[in-house]
Amino acid sequence: MNIDDLEWQSRTLSGIPPRLVTMLVERGEVELLVQAASEQGEWFCAQAAARELSRAGEAARALVVLEPFIEVGWNRARWEGAEVLLEAGRVQQALDTVRPDEEGLASEWVCHDFAELLAKAGRLDEAITVLTPHLDREWILSALVELTESQGRDEQVLELIAPRAQQARSARGEERWSFSPSNAQDLQAQVLERADRVDEAVRMLGADIAAGHFLVQNTLTAYAELLQRHGRLEELRVLGTGKHAGEALAYYARALEDDGQEDEAEAVLRHFIAAAEYPDQFRWALIELLGRQGRIEDAVEVGRPTFDYHDACLFEGVIHLLHEAGRLDDALALLDERSAEFIEEHSSWFSSNRIWLLGEAGRHEEALAYAETLPPDTYGLTVSKAWILEEMGRLEDALALLRADTELQPSEVAELLIRHGRAAEAIAGMPSLAEHHAASRRREAAMQAGRGPNDPSFWTSGL
Repeated sequence: MNIDDLEWQSRTLSGIPPRLVTMLVERGEVELLVQAASEQGEWFCAQAAARELSRAGEAARALVVLEPFIEVGWNRARWEGAEVLLEAGRVQQALDTVRPDEEGLASEWVCHDFAELLAKAGRLDEAITVLTPHLDREWILSALVELTESQGRDEQVLELIAPRAQQARSARGEERWSFSPSNAQDLQAQVLERADRVDEAVRMLGADIAAGHFLVQNTLTAYAELLQRHGRLEELRVLGTGKHAGEALAYYARALEDDGQEDEAEAVLRHFIAAAEYPDQFRWALIELLGRQGRIEDAVEVGRPTFDYHDACLFEGVIHLLHEAGRLDDALALLDERSAEFIEEHSSWFSSNRIWLLGEAGRHEEALAYAETLPPDTYGLTVSKAWILEEMGRLEDALALLRADTELQPSEVAELLIRHGRAAEAIAGMPSLAEHHAASRRREAAMQAGRGPNDPSFWTSGL
């Protein structure tokens, strides 16, 4: 284990990746995670194992798992260790383990993580103090609001947000387009709302929108969502049918629907689709409305005019709507209506979705026969065929297919094995972190040398 490998693994989600680790956790394979952490230096396994052991009251074992990572200087392991200590009730030791020095206090990332730990320890005043120097960063201001939720600190938070919200209001007029934190107005309204000052939040944010005193679309969206949550139909009507219809009409329509006015919601959406200069931006809201009513054919017809577009195409969304409604044959028929030009332009997407829909419909032999007609280098083809074989109960055939494709990550085989209760075999078959990293370096070197994926040496990894 070394810092270079650990940093690469964390950056690229490689080695035994988080997806596999989550699958192992869900299946109770904690001891397997411990083993992979100790024997192979797998960080994501160590992190998950420590958390699971800590939750089970085994703090000592959790710290043992993390110790080798801490010893090589892996900072994230030190923070995980602090979490374990905190959960074990060793609060002061936990905080002292990661307490930032002067350099750390200058880092927004360090201060964010330390503030979270302080908040979990019940030291909210200290958490706010640590965050305060960094509140001109959007994500830190958001973190302040999140950490203080239901903690009786709304007035204190509003005092910190207020000057920044006021600066955001004036930034647009002063053409300070890069002003930060641009989300201050949204967060101010959010805290007012949770403090039961909804009228004040609506009045303040509504005045900002009406006067154009905001910088980003998220502020407009936050206002529409606020109105929708509280059934403020008149304000939503003004917002959703005016100059901001493109961003807010869907919220007005959903509020009407929630109020039992489905016909009015449908009518207003159809009106804008018929009359607007750019009508397609309103189609998806109507498709969702019709879908909730079970009017699937009508929903398909609303989306149909966009199916051959390069932009604003709603075809994929409609396919998934049909899938969710159990209308798999209809989805396949719609897919097969596409022109040759469409299929050529979206070949990988088309083929993978056709195989998926055939598989979902239980038409497995047809799916495999179709897959055999496709070029062998079609993106995702091996994984799609393996899934069909798995659905047919032909697990060993699926595994053989995946193992024969040298372009696939080893995690594809491991994931299939884990799904079928063969977790130990899955982990044993994974290359070591060092081997995985070395293979990545060789691929990068091959790319820099000008060799592409069609050159066999590009994929030679020794795995």
